[in-house]
Amino acid sequence: MKKLIVFDLDGTLLNTIADLAEATNYALKTCGYPTHDTDAYRYFVGNGINKLFERALPETERTEENIRHIRSLFIPYYNIHNADLSQPYPGITHVLETLQVQGCLLAVASNKYQEATTKLIRQYFPKQSFVRIFGQRDNIPSKPDPSVVFEIMKAANVQPEDTAYIGDSCVDMQTGINAGIEETIGVSWGFRPRTELEAYHPAYIADTPEELLDFLIRK
Repeated sequence: MKKLIVFDLDGTLLNTIADLAEATNYALKTCGYPTHDTDAYRYFVGNGINKLFERALPETERTEENIRHIRSLFIPYYNIHNADLSQPYPGITHVLETLQVQGCLLAVASNKYQEATTKLIRQYFPKQSFVRIFGQRDNIPSKPDPSVVFEIMKAANVQPEDTAYIGDSCVDMQTGINAGIEETIGVSWGFRPRTELEAYHPAYIADTPEELLDFLIRK
């Protein structure tokens, strides 16, 4: 079993897509822009909220100024409503509890902004201890840049060969590759299709949290 397990947040630990869609649609509607179905947001998220807003805006409106304006509306709304519909994926809490009992160090590396990342982890997983809970922070590159994973491994005093990285998207698979983590694991219950994960040839793709736990324990 690996000493350190690093998890993505959105689409891996929590199903947050409905609240992300609701908050972005609120900001878009306030500015008079078209909104999108919730499923469309599965392909908008993953690279941080500025990229989310860029993708959600009409192509002719994707300016830095408009992105900043949408962000200024989104964050206050999302800070209040980010747990309205979001929930842990069934079985995920058991995975975290079991890994912790087994002596694994746990951490979170997300492209969600830091304030919301911390709030959601503390709210939904209050009994779990995490070495670090990192979201998107100023002056720290977003995933798939491996900086956040390197920072977590340094804090845990663990090497890449003793680390597993788990996520639901191509961004996560590339993050693991960039960090030199051989045990990069995809989860198919998140926001992106299984085929997207398969293209990166991860060490394993789990279709359920139970399968994920079994793989981690066996390894």
